[in-house]
Amino acid sequence: MVHEYRDRIYIRKDVILKLSEYGELNQSKLISYCGLNNVKHKEIIDGMVERGLITRFEEPWGNKTIIKYKVSGKGMEILREILEPYETLFPRSGKDKS
Repeated sequence: MVHEYRDRIYIRKDVILKLSEYGELNQSKLISYCGLNNVKHKEIIDGMVERGLITRFEEPWGNKTIIKYKVSGKGMEILREILEPYETLFPRSGKDKS
């Protein structure tokens, strides 16, 4: 199985798109739906929270706590103004590995 390299900018865009599509997702679903690895990509998610692009909140579930994420207004603005135009200028391509 061949794994494609994906630039961090596209990972961020995918995270925002998935959260806008679903409204909110728990951590494991977000990681899974975006095709990420929790250990490898958690710093990207954490950085997005720190910069206010997505919000992280905890929800009690029985005797456990579930971590959930939502896209913020700032995240949607960045998506429209920066990430979508960037992908228009530099579309993803399986052939482009530079």
